Amino acid sequence: MIPWLTDDPVFPPVSTALSEPNGLLAAGGRLEPQWLLAAYAQGIFPWYAEGEPLLWWSPDPRLVLLPSQIIVRRSLRKTLRNRRFDIRFDTAFSEVIRACAEPRGEVVGTWITPEMQSAYIRMHELGYAHSVEAWFEGELVGGLYGMALGRAFFGESMFSRRPDASKVCLVHLARHLEASGFAVIDCQMTTPHLRSLGAMEIDRAEFCAGLREWTVTGDPPGKWLTDRGE
Repeated sequence: MIPWLTDDPVFPPVSTALSEPNGLLAAGGRLEPQWLLAAYAQGIFPWYAEGEPLLWWSPDPRLVLLPSQIIVRRSLRKTLRNRRFDIRFDTAFSEVIRACAEPRGEVVGTWITPEMQSAYIRMHELGYAHSVEAWFEGELVGGLYGMALGRAFFGESMFSRRPDASKVCLVHLARHLEASGFAVIDCQMTTPHLRSLGAMEIDRAEFCAGLREWTVTGDPPGKWLTDRGE
């Protein structure tokens, strides 16, 4: 059994999360800013399908990417050199999150529900959620979004409508974060794709210990106006 959260954003210790399914911690609560800020600072994030109650997770191990250690393979380096895409930050957040919510292949449904979209658009308006966008001939063709809290960036989702578009966004994100003094990109759950780009698994306890330092330092929330010339 997991606890049901009610009125206040007080989460149980992440050490009490289930091992199967990995990281399920609690249910209930709300997708309001104070809930999301409290959750991310403790290594917790919301993830649920339409028709389910709001579920909160903190998996162990945790997949992270250090901004300076992203792996850029030869073909991707060529794409970056050719400057095929116009990369922008925080100019089309709503469009990015809606594109991430679109069906992919034979997958039916999405965890990026309308309620989730509204919640993160609100966090973007408050300066905590950000998008990195790839544009081609004036069209949005790829992007990613996530939450920035102190010196930690919590990646949520990405999409691509042209080859390498989302990968280019991730490289620009990593370069921007490294230049801005960020310590980590939280990738949440392990995928072969993210491992191939340099992400690695660490113990949840190590990750949460880092968050206690990373989330209390750094620039105040606000729109990212530039990718620092990358």
